[in-house]
Amino acid sequence: MDDWQLLRDYAQKNSEEAFRVLVDRYAGLVYHAALRQAGNPQTAQDVTQAVFIALARKADRLPRGTVLSGWLFRATRFAFANLAREESRRQRREQEAFMMQDSLQPDETELVWKQITPLLDDALDRLSVKDREAILLRFFQDKSHRETAQTLGVSEDAAKARISRAVEKLRLMFAARGIAVPSAVLLTVFAAYGAQAAPVGVMVAITSTAAAKGTVGTTSTLTLVKGILKLMAWTKAKTAIVSGVVVLLAVGTTTVTEREIQKHRTYPWQGREGVITSDQVKQPPQVRIVPSRFHKADEYSGDTLLGTGVRAQDVIAAAYGFATPARAILPSSLPADRYDYIACLPGGIEANEMALREKVKSKFGVVAKTETRDTDVWLLKVKSPNAPALKRHTGPNNSNGVSPIPGGFHCWNDGMGWLAAGLESWGNRPVIDGTGLNDRFDFDLLGNETDLVNRNLDAVNQALDQLGLELIATNMPIEMLVVERTK
Repeated sequence: MDDWQLLRDYAQKNSEEAFRVLVDRYAGLVYHAALRQAGNPQTAQDVTQAVFIALARKADRLPRGTVLSGWLFRATRFAFANLAREESRRQRREQEAFMMQDSLQPDETELVWKQITPLLDDALDRLSVKDREAILLRFFQDKSHRETAQTLGVSEDAAKARISRAVEKLRLMFAARGIAVPSAVLLTVFAAYGAQAAPVGVMVAITSTAAAKGTVGTTSTLTLVKGILKLMAWTKAKTAIVSGVVVLLAVGTTTVTEREIQKHRTYPWQGREGVITSDQVKQPPQVRIVPSRFHKADEYSGDTLLGTGVRAQDVIAAAYGFATPARAILPSSLPADRYDYIACLPGGIEANEMALREKVKSKFGVVAKTETRDTDVWLLKVKSPNAPALKRHTGPNNSNGVSPIPGGFHCWNDGMGWLAAGLESWGNRPVIDGTGLNDRFDFDLLGNETDLVNRNLDAVNQALDQLGLELIATNMPIEMLVVERTK
């Protein structure tokens, strides 16, 4: 029986057995989320009990399709938002003591878990709802990719992509706090420590108290319940207010918005030069293109589209879903200034691309379409088969990435398509993967990025030689973004 049916049975028939099944499914997730934040088993038990009382009271009002792991996680966060500051300080001290208990040469996985635990729940809370639900289901409920996909109502491939994207976002958040952890390590850590069962005594106490909707709970627990429900109500109201503001902006305040842009040149999402952090990505709904004070560029592409210190052609490419402007045919009259842009409306990547296209049209006076045209390109080919520096990836295939190393980059679990895309981005010329290599590889790419920017083909090929690869200049028909003036 699914979660919604169990909630209906409890709400309509007062079935304690149905509620007990829900506690069995989710008590571990809630208890350990609370324990990570409190570092105190007793406080974690109190919070867990409060969360399930809140669930009992809301059982008849939760809509079909609610992902219960996500709802319970948010309820746990709301519970901690209601704890007094002094209590929070005490919890942090106890958390530190808890984390220092075991000093017996822990392995890397345990060390990373201890490092990220104090930051984990805040990081999860800052993910989008869909990304957070995917992570909670896959790792903290120990669901398979197929089960996660079924719960979320998406394909298995879509679920895998969402999980990979969410883990990368968490990696960036941890990196911004000084903890550099590769995505592959995070996946291993979550798999090892994410799903944990609640103590048996806790589950018995939760079921009896929560099913009674808190009529026998302690005063402190009931205070937490009221706080959870109040914050949930406020969050729902705030979401409605923001949605109303978005509609208002869309239908009638373009002139006012542009005046505000000119008046205020600094926004929270602009951040530091050349670095986009997770804090910049999580912003209220808006679509803006504003003059930049930066000269070093960075871009982010997820559900949110965001760039700082970029050229007009970079903004146009982002609006039309092109990774780089290397495959764009541009009018000569585009401004040479640099810009910052953001599109973070509800509705995902498609909605944000459409909104940014409209903003590009009004800002730069251009629209674009795709056409197949003969174009000068670099063709990536195999020069020396089985080069030892290009190692076939033999580990798990659930993550990939790139990290800087002295003199270049280390790449793991990446295909030749990724390498071609990276070379295209750096060299600002279309790069076509003609290697025929379908495997994924681990390799180090050593060389001077300036050579790519300057399109120094000989120097780039010298760097690629260690991988048994080369770039060949040629001309061939490919899909291009043709940008045209509207006036």
